[in-house]
Formats: sequence, C-alpha cells, structure tokens
Amino acid sequence: MKVLLLHGWPVSERVWTPQVSALRDAGYDVHAPHLYGRGGSIDDWAAQLLRELDGPFVPVGASMGGYCALALARRAPEQILGMVLVASRADADSFERRRFRQQTITDLRAGDRPPLADDDSDLGLLAVAQEAMRDRLDLTGVAASFGGPILVCVGDADPLVPVEDAQALAEVALDGRLEVFPGAGHFVAVDEPERFNDVLLTFLEQWKT
Repeated sequence: MKVLLLHGWPVSERVWTPQVSALRDAGYDVHAPHLYGRGGSIDDWAAQLLRELDGPFVPVGASMGGYCALALARRAPEQILGMVLVASRADADSFERRRFRQQTITDLRAGDRPPLADDDSDLGLLAVAQEAMRDRLDLTGVAASFGGPILVCVGDADPLVPVEDAQALAEVALDGRLEVFPGAGHFVAVDEPERFNDVLLTFLEQWKT
C-alpha cells in the first residue's frame, strides 16, 4: 500500500527520514515528494501529485502538507483510503494569519532564511509556498464529507494549532480521531518521532492485507 508523506514549511521532504525508514521496514510503498516548485497554488500541487501516483494511497500531511492532503481528497476522494493531518487545519487563513504570511513573504524576498529551512532551500520557492498557503481554499467541507478515516495529530505545545482547533477538525469528520502529543510543538514527527511512528503504523494497519 502506498503512503504519501507531505512535508510542512519551511522544511523539506528530508524531515521525514525516520518515517520513511519505519514505513519501509513495515512493508509500505513510501513516497515523500518535494512540494516546492510545483506551481502557484496548493491545488496545483495536488494535481501534479495525482499525475505521479496511481491507485489508492494514504496521505500524511504535516501543516502545509495537510493542506495538500485535503486538496488531494477534494480532487480524487476515490483514491484516498484515509488521511493523517498533523498540526494542520482545514479552514482558510484568518486576516491576521494572511497579514503574517505577507510579512514572511516580504522577508523571504529580502533574503531572510527561516531558521528551520534547509541550507540549500530556494527562498523564492519558499515565498511562493507562503503565497499558496495564504490563498488556499477553505476545505472544511472536504474534511466533513470525506468517507474514510481521518487521524488528526497535534502537539499540546504547538504555538500555531491549538489542541481545541485540532479537536474541532477531528469532530467535523465522519470518522475522525484526535491524537495529542504531550510536550510536542508544531513539528510533531520531529519532536516525538518514535511515538509518532507508532501512532502512524497503528493507523495504517487497518489496510494491511
């Protein structure tokens, strides 16, 4: 079975190295694509990824990657068995969040490298990704109508996604479940890799044959 690991911002697919190893050891067909440079909108990214993947799969999206997972479910719900949304949300940005993103875009255009970005990151592409997140659609309806299970993961020390927001996302889903990671911040899989791997593998077992 295919598992699609979708990274957050400003990190890259390299952040998933512990998960790629654990999933491959468990017998899964793992794909961890680089999301930057795939177009000007998250819907563009989803369209391109769907051209690269055939058959059913489970997307695991962290923050920005979660937005992409929902965009995939909007375009091709029949291909998605279930999904994992990590430190992510389904609604569009608030005005305050859009304004914050605009300042981040300005800083990136001025050459400021985010602390967590890879040394070889293209700052222009990081800015385009911020624009894509700023302008993304509200996909709460996609989360609410999706027929498969949705696992929502969040750290209780996440400064961007409060536990109550993650709980609301899990509750809006037809088959949603919340997993809280005590002490973890926004990058749950980085802060708690072993526990995250255990939770992810347990979730995926329902499709093992």
